[in-house]
Parts: sequence; structure tokens; C-alpha cells
Amino acid sequence: QVQLVESGGGLVQAGGSLRLSCAASGRTTGSYAMGWFRQAPGKEREFVAAINWSGGRTGYADSVKGRFTISRDNARNTIYQQMKNLKPEDTGVYYCAGKTGFYSDYDGAYPDWGQGTQVTVSS
Repeated sequence: QVQLVESGGGLVQAGGSLRLSCAASGRTTGSYAMGWFRQAPGKEREFVAAINWSGGRTGYADSVKGRFTISRDNARNTIYQQMKNLKPEDTGVYYCAGKTGFYSDYDGAYPDWGQGTQVTVSS
């Protein structure tokens, strides 16, 4: 059983920055990839970014490339997402997800999920 706990959400003006964190606890055996998804009101959950166990491979949605950076600290079993130049369309609940093996941009591939943290970007 893996537990994922997100933190770092909040309210920010357009153009501002936030950093999200997700701490994993429990049985993260072997290679454990982690990622971020988000869901805006009335929309489906969508992929944002992901990172493999070593941190050497990352993936991003086109909408956040150049603005978001995902990283991880395996000593702390924690991933981070630095978000810069935030836009109102980045508003939503951000979920941390985890899976064994390589990362995926498909939410159905992830068995482990956090409760989510709200990010609101005002215009």
C-alpha cells in the first residue's frame, strides 16, 4: 500500500509561481515512477508531467512545457513540480500519482493516487 500526500497548492495571480510537493510512503518497491495530473471544473483529468525513478527521464504536456519542471528526491521519496508563469487555465485540482515501472501519460496506468491539492490562478 502506497500513500501519496500532496502539498503546496494555493491562490496565485497570473504570471506567478508555485511549487507542489508529493511525498510517498509505504511500499514503493523497485522502480517507481510518479507524475502529476490535474482536473479543472467540468473537465476530465489530464496529464501534466511525470518522472521515472532515476529522474533521468521526464515527460510534459505540451501546455506546460517550458513553464513547469518536475523533479524528485528519492532520499525523501518526494517529487516536486515547480510551476512558473502560471495562467488562469492552469487552475484545477492537482493530483500526484505513482506506478511501478516507466512513467505514463495515461491516468489509468497509475494505481496510486493522492487526495489532490487545489491550484487557483487569478487573471
